[in-house]
Amino acid sequence: MKINHSSLLPGAKNAHGLAVIIDVFRAFSCAPLLFLLGIKKSILVASPADALRLKKSDSKLILVGEVGGAPIDGFDFGNSPSQILNETPSFFYEKTVVQRTSSGVQGAIAALAVADEVLLGSYGLANSTARYIESRQPEEVSLVAMGWDLKEIAPEDEWCARYMEHLLRDSEYNHFQALREIVFHETTQKFLRGDVAYFPAEDPILCLQRDIYDFVLQARREEDLVVVEKIDL
Repeated sequence: MKINHSSLLPGAKNAHGLAVIIDVFRAFSCAPLLFLLGIKKSILVASPADALRLKKSDSKLILVGEVGGAPIDGFDFGNSPSQILNETPSFFYEKTVVQRTSSGVQGAIAALAVADEVLLGSYGLANSTARYIESRQPEEVSLVAMGWDLKEIAPEDEWCARYMEHLLRDSEYNHFQALREIVFHETTQKFLRGDVAYFPAEDPILCLQRDIYDFVLQARREEDLVVVEKIDL
């Protein structure tokens, strides 16, 4: 099994084989949490306008996402796992979520044009995703760290990719070093400072939990939509 590492939008556009699109802060930490709370599927869209157009046709859809980290007018939730977790779980049961974010969602959509299969990746999904990959034994795996706003390398995504490779072939990984680089980097510090309401301090705590889900999330094309479904292991 050949494992490739890449980053940002160019990495997603050049993914080969089975692609894992990694967005720890926060898109693909929100996504598995939503499935754990009972949603039946999610739809990934490129723009806020696409999401609002879908909701106009179906008012029961739940819109989740951000632009530049900030919540979007007309959306039900920002891109925040703590905001989602703070909602009554029954609110999500059997609903469909539409998710729009600036990095992870864009990467998954881009990778679908070139990869054989696309999975969503984060620390919470790492072990289950590695187990799924081992069961599939693809010739090539692309681990794509999406970074901040498709523009800046983010240590949480880069280290998550290293952790997944460690799970797949026992390569070197030091979680204490990972946490040191992640926690003291601006991608985490902007949450911990507490000066912006839509970057709550609770979010990094939730996003950095490892291996808490026993399923994988697969993105695929379904007619003109990009749909994410849960595959139980």
